Amino acid sequence: MDRSGKTPWRPPRACSDYLSEFKHCKSLLNRFHYYYTYGTLPSCEQWKEDYNNCREWENHRGTDVKEALQRSERNRVAEQRKFTPVWKLRQDPPRDWHMPLNQEKPQDF
Repeated sequence: MDRSGKTPWRPPRACSDYLSEFKHCKSLLNRFHYYYTYGTLPSCEQWKEDYNNCREWENHRGTDVKEALQRSERNRVAEQRKFTPVWKLRQDPPRDWHMPLNQEKPQDF
């Protein structure tokens, strides 16, 4: 806690996490996999920029780098939420969930 009694703001991740993500993104194996999957090379600049902003925050506590890190993390979370789930999630368990499974009868899928 600082003098005002508030917990000081910290980046969403440790700076070393941003650097690790950048190194992974630039790795030959990841670039090959990404190219095979998507047909283009991955853009790793956001990880590099986030790392630099994190280091800048640690050294100078600038509000502009704080906002840039928050914006980047919000964009990353929004990007992950764009995809629909593969499986339909149940709201309730099946009616016969407590019954023993019939091992001889094939299950309906």
